[in-house]
Amino acid sequence: MVKVEETTQGVLDKISEGFAQKGAFNLRQNGISICHGDSEHIKIKKKEDKPGIDIFIDGETKGEKVFIPVVVSVSGMTDLVYNDFYVADGADVDIVAGCGIHNSGCNDSRHDGIHTFHVGKNANVHYEEKHYGEGEGTGSRVLNPVTNIELGENSVFTLDTVQIKGVDSTIRTTNVSMDADSKLFVLERLMTDGEQKAESDIEVCMNGAGSSAQIISRSVGKGNSSQVFHPKAVGKNKCHAHIQCDSIIMDHAEVGSIPEIQAKHVDAAIIHEAAIGRINDEQLLKLRTLGMTEAEAENVIIENFLS
Repeated sequence: MVKVEETTQGVLDKISEGFAQKGAFNLRQNGISICHGDSEHIKIKKKEDKPGIDIFIDGETKGEKVFIPVVVSVSGMTDLVYNDFYVADGADVDIVAGCGIHNSGCNDSRHDGIHTFHVGKNANVHYEEKHYGEGEGTGSRVLNPVTNIELGENSVFTLDTVQIKGVDSTIRTTNVSMDADSKLFVLERLMTDGEQKAESDIEVCMNGAGSSAQIISRSVGKGNSSQVFHPKAVGKNKCHAHIQCDSIIMDHAEVGSIPEIQAKHVDAAIIHEAAIGRINDEQLLKLRTLGMTEAEAENVIIENFLS
């Protein structure tokens, strides 16, 4: 078992709850895989042509978890990684990813993780990804994830992403291709503060008959931060999709929401909703009558909104 130093462990506790060096796992620290393990049904292999790993999940996998966290703790580092997941027909798996940056220096630290999922038929994948930044340095903490999903017939994919705090800049790109009767559930939660910037682009193509997608984005913009969301759903067959973007705006933040829908088939049914607003005064007043300060009441409202 590899001994994990204190700073790395602190970040892991934020982004990868339950991580342990057992079962299927891979811990990447400062551009290097420092430890990994396989299970009976999940095998992890290092790529030979570029940085990253291939994760092979066989069809006998039932309710198993695989952990693939990344920690960057060196100021001035740019880490690029390519991870490919091969999910066999009938597999049922939870994938716990996430990246945390600890930057105590004056140079920018950055991680670009490109994850591609090749999901077979009748599979069920739950993918959890947390992003987090910390450190007293003046250097920025930058995270630019790319998620590509190829979803096979009658498979289900749940994408649960959350940006906890401390990320100065992020551009999140998600591309999904769906076959017949497949289902996609996306829940994106994000909070920015100070001068932080966030951009999220999601494009879902429902190619197969009977495919469906639900995309929910919830965000809070504080300070002088800025956010732009651009979820796009394209129906190329008989399908159904619902996009919902809700944002709370505070202080001097700027929040933009640009949902886009395209129907390329007469039986494609796609709905989008978007709402941006401040915290309701009545909600604050009600909580303050319970003895909370205004700041405490705001935190309760934000936590419930993002949970």
